[in-house]
Amino acid sequence: MSSAVVVDGPGRHRLVPHEPAAPGPGEARVRVHAVGICGSDREVYQGNRPEGYVRYPLTPGHEWSGVVETVGEGVPDGLVGRKVVGEGFRNCQVCDRCHAGETTLCAAGYEETGFTQPGAMAATLVLPARLLHVLPDDADLSAAALLEPAACVAAAALKAGARPGERVAVVGTGTLGMFAVQFLAAHSPAALLVVGTRDERAALSRQFGATDFRLRTDPLPADIDVVIETAGSASAARTAASLLRRGGRLVLTGIPAAGAEGLDPTDLVVRQLEVRTVFGAAPDAWAHAVRAFGAGLLDPAPLVTHEWPLERFADALALVGSGDPKVGKVLLRP
Repeated sequence: MSSAVVVDGPGRHRLVPHEPAAPGPGEARVRVHAVGICGSDREVYQGNRPEGYVRYPLTPGHEWSGVVETVGEGVPDGLVGRKVVGEGFRNCQVCDRCHAGETTLCAAGYEETGFTQPGAMAATLVLPARLLHVLPDDADLSAAALLEPAACVAAAALKAGARPGERVAVVGTGTLGMFAVQFLAAHSPAALLVVGTRDERAALSRQFGATDFRLRTDPLPADIDVVIETAGSASAARTAASLLRRGGRLVLTGIPAAGAEGLDPTDLVVRQLEVRTVFGAAPDAWAHAVRAFGAGLLDPAPLVTHEWPLERFADALALVGSGDPKVGKVLLRP
């Protein structure tokens, strides 16, 4: 009998028998290969996710990959057997934001796989087939499980609009930061600086295309054209802004704790900085990430350090929150 994780409420979870559900019209059922754990999954378990952005009891899991098992009425049979990943936001498709392609800002309200809808920490997952992105037949499904965070960074890269020959930088060296390095490297920058708080990621940053790595305590330049911030703290956002030349472009992807002191508006105006933000990944960002992955421009595999069975959910959460610099992305295998 296959299993699923159910989080009943903060600090309470069960491993329960899983019975695959039949997909309804417009839906597909995916056999889950791997599901990643990130900070937002810890928020769900600890109970500090913002109100309205989680619904208990819940099967978590929003970073995943798998193979389509069966499809419902109205879905092409050709999807069966294909390797896939899938968007998480269950948008309404009819509001003005959805029509503009900004599905993460759907005016009908927030619904997302793994937070308010059943997620992938189970043997199978049923979701609208329109959310699926088909992968190459030879795709590494363990690596592909990281395409959800990659898509979020793809959204930042698209908003940053880096051009060949520009000086670019990434602040933050976690999973998102390493994806940002890869996306920016693909734009042939004149220089690609990575700024972090620990030097354990220096070698990997350079492997992915960085030309320089510095700690936040080191002397830092102030002539960067484009910066993507991924660390999720107010201090990281301020560091990112300080790197920019006048008229530079900043994209924030991290979400600091509520009430954090932000950027200085006087500084933003006087230096005429362009600041943009990212909340999740819309379809164009997903398509960008999947294309980059399929073309070999995006390599998630070195970021995976652990693959454990689903039964070790609690151990995996503890490991992700341990602060151990040797821990990268932890995958669970249903």
